[in-house]
Amino acid sequence: MALASDTEKAKAADLVTDGQSINLRQDKYSALFKELREQHHFTQAELDRLFTGLTIDKKVLELMDKQWEAKPYYTYWPLFITPEVIERGRQELKTNQQILNRIEKELGVNREIVIAIWGIESRFGDHKGKYGVFKTLNTLFDAYPRRSAFFRDQLVDFLLLCRDNQFDTLTVTGSYAGAFGQTQFIPSSYREYAVSFDGDKKSNVFTSVSDILASIANYLHRYHWVLDAPLYVDIGSELKGQELINASTQGTKSRIDWQVVSTIQGIKLPPPPGDKQLSIVGLEKSPFNGGGFRYIAAYPNFQAITAWNNSNRYAMAVCELAEALKKKP
Repeated sequence: MALASDTEKAKAADLVTDGQSINLRQDKYSALFKELREQHHFTQAELDRLFTGLTIDKKVLELMDKQWEAKPYYTYWPLFITPEVIERGRQELKTNQQILNRIEKELGVNREIVIAIWGIESRFGDHKGKYGVFKTLNTLFDAYPRRSAFFRDQLVDFLLLCRDNQFDTLTVTGSYAGAFGQTQFIPSSYREYAVSFDGDKKSNVFTSVSDILASIANYLHRYHWVLDAPLYVDIGSELKGQELINASTQGTKSRIDWQVVSTIQGIKLPPPPGDKQLSIVGLEKSPFNGGGFRYIAAYPNFQAITAWNNSNRYAMAVCELAEALKKKP
């Protein structure tokens, strides 16, 4: 099954040319238009205006197969944790102190984590993406078979989001994966988690810093973030039991009892909130520093970050950037 997916994935960009017209007469587009008309009450004139003339963006397909989260951790984290990002993050902590005070009080999410995610996602709003979101989502729906169904759903959510918020569907720009705004939300996440925190009752993750920071926090809050609870504990460069080895290879969804981890590794671990289970994460170390892995016991707050981005490497980069922001320069 994995081999078939890899083959299909490798062919996605090769089977099309840049600027190739999308065939709107395909059954999958006919079904999409039927749903948009009958369930969501778009008119045929609206659909014609939006979809006519759509073409493939081949660069989007190429970038989907080169995602940063696939890099080993020792090359991944330096992409995000730099002296410049740390300095800017500390400035943002000071500048937005009152907003962050409210966020910690009302949503219960640590300020350094919120700022770290903002920094990693969009460099504090400086890098929001240059790809037309509507064209990107159609490219991925039409020509990226491995996740076509997912991007179909995102396309529907994006159309509803733009209509509800009076966004210009054809001018919103974002990442090559269809994420946009300073939070880099995909459309379904925007609709589910974005909040207004500046008093105008409209969630705006494009220009309202209050809404941006609160929306990041609200996402983590909805995944049961606990203020000031542990993120992770280092448990060594070697796992001492098969149970932990198995857990470390099962991705972000693996869970194991914290007392089992403590006993096997011979390390006293703090109990997680609610006695919840931990994840075992292996992070690749540089071959110039001996190679191998750094293993951590990841706590529920760490797991909440993987709900934002399904990557242990991403979650660890957020944690380590947050730690760097908290340290005195």
